[in-house]
Amino acid sequence: MAEITIDGKPYDTDKLSDQAKAQLGNLQFVDQEIARAQANLAVLQTARQTYAQALKAELEKQ
Repeated sequence: MAEITIDGKPYDTDKLSDQAKAQLGNLQFVDQEIARAQANLAVLQTARQTYAQALKAELEKQ
């Protein structure tokens, strides 16, 4: 028996309807994609900061 809590109320996942299970799967997928997008954004922000520092260093040489 797995249990999830939504809005403070616990639910036994074995007793969910097929439609509720499908929506739960959709929610879990979207949460994973959001986490992946946030991680990707962190990488891109780091790269941008590095490129900006390299540009600044190059400009200071002139």
